Amino acid sequence: MAPTIGILETGTPPHSLAARHGRYDAMVRALLGETMPTRSYDVQAGILPASPEDHPAYVITGSSAGVYDPLAWIAPLKRFIQQAHGRTRLVGICFGHQIMAEALGGRVEKSAKGWGLGLQSYEVVAPAPWMGEATPARIAVVASHQDQVVAPPPGATVLATSAFTPHAALLYPGGTAVSMQFHPEFTRDFAAELVELRRTALPDGAADQAIASFDGISDAARVGGWIRAFLAAAP
Repeated sequence: MAPTIGILETGTPPHSLAARHGRYDAMVRALLGETMPTRSYDVQAGILPASPEDHPAYVITGSSAGVYDPLAWIAPLKRFIQQAHGRTRLVGICFGHQIMAEALGGRVEKSAKGWGLGLQSYEVVAPAPWMGEATPARIAVVASHQDQVVAPPPGATVLATSAFTPHAALLYPGGTAVSMQFHPEFTRDFAAELVELRRTALPDGAADQAIASFDGISDAARVGGWIRAFLAAAP
């Protein structure tokens, strides 16, 4: 049997959406597929693995929280990431991307650019071996964020970038940790409903523009394959 991947669940979707689409850990499980068994940890409830060695790899989910928020679970999660780095494989998605960058020496801020929403295009500037031989020059994946990594950790490699999100995906020193600002685990329906829920808080036209973008071709399945290949390389 394949080793169990730990999912560090750092947030939950709005209640009305969770009832229809599931929690973030379920979305990650669907992205990883049935061949990768998982165990979830409710980080917001203060639950973390006893030791990084409890699993050979971890995925850190998205969250509505900011890494700078004065929440009791943020500091323990940062310490866990610091302890786990180099000892296990780590994958961070959206908030997971931001908290990994902060914990490992980078800086995250609420961006003056505003919301990054919809199907966003990114240039792949540093293809990694686990991306396979036919790595495209650009990928399009759903994004939903206000915060951004404004300074990556020392020694980190930018894997994917855009004008809006310069540090869209990072590979950390040692090659055993990777994180991404975008959401390969989000389905089109969930992403569209999430935008609708935020419509009144968005600038005029932003919601309609984001929802229209979802008709484009998404590379979420491709990125999901990259994540599976990266995790499968864990000892």
